[in-house]
Amino acid sequence: MRTKSILIVDDEPRTRQGLKTMLEKWGAGRYRIMTADNGQDALLTLAETAIDLMITDIRMPEISGLSLAAQIKENPALHQPSIILISGYAEFDYAQQAIQLGVVNYLLKPISKDKLIEAVEQALEAGEERSRVGMMRKFVDPQLLDSNVNNANLSESVRDALTYMEEHIERTVTLREVADHVHLNASYFSVLFKEQLKMTFSEFVARTKLQKAKEMLLTTKLPISEIAERVGYQTAKYFNKVFKEYEGQSPGQYRSGLTGEPSDVQ
Repeated sequence: MRTKSILIVDDEPRTRQGLKTMLEKWGAGRYRIMTADNGQDALLTLAETAIDLMITDIRMPEISGLSLAAQIKENPALHQPSIILISGYAEFDYAQQAIQLGVVNYLLKPISKDKLIEAVEQALEAGEERSRVGMMRKFVDPQLLDSNVNNANLSESVRDALTYMEEHIERTVTLREVADHVHLNASYFSVLFKEQLKMTFSEFVARTKLQKAKEMLLTTKLPISEIAERVGYQTAKYFNKVFKEYEGQSPGQYRSGLTGEPSDVQ
């Protein structure tokens, strides 16, 4: 697992070093503590390094802490850390702007060790939650979200069918099998399903299986052949083919592109 990085940005050497020393003692080697003495250097660091948390003074020459936070937020190419602002002034306008920029905490100097550590722990936790949400968005199929899968207005037959399909995702289920399970004629069930879910039965099955597969590709180290089996594909080759049709890339490319790890199927 990557060591988390904390960047301290302050033009005052004593403050910068004092914060660094406190965090190094608290972190006991668990975190990489970096420093920058101005906003421009901080931006260069963020362009090159995955920073998890940035602690920056508000009042700095050239690029203020607020301006720095705004530039980071406006530039998706930069790593997007959680941000703590520090200031020697209790000014409402600063706090208000900080909230608008999504800053997770606002500390007044002089900063006690306890308050600093509490703020850092909260900010790192907020960053982890943001990462989890971001990860979820990477494998959720927007067309499944746009369907009525969670709609209370779905007929009882279709809701029962969805439950049955979910419970048997590890194997191939046919339209006729599901129609028989909900005691409907297969042709009628096919029409009803498409009308309520806004996609055909076969497309829904494929998208549901691939969404589950993407979740496993991102959150586990399971071989792709095993993931294919767990979502009901008899061969990794066919799974690879279907995945490419829907995602425009192979399962291996999808995994390595998002996790940076090499994969066993390309």
